[in-house]
Amino acid sequence: MLFMVIERFKDNDMLPIYQRVRDAGRMLPEGLKYIDSWVEPNFSRCFQH
Repeated sequence: MLFMVIERFKDNDMLPIYQRVRDAGRMLPEGLKYIDSWVEPNFSRCFQH
């Protein structure tokens, strides 16, 4: 099964999220595999699958 997560960054500020990923990893549930992600040019949303 394939899932897509769409995140919205408060005030278009993605730094807190990337700092958390750097410090704690992606924290994915067991059995879920990260494939790829991309961010809109204006930094308002991130798409992950």
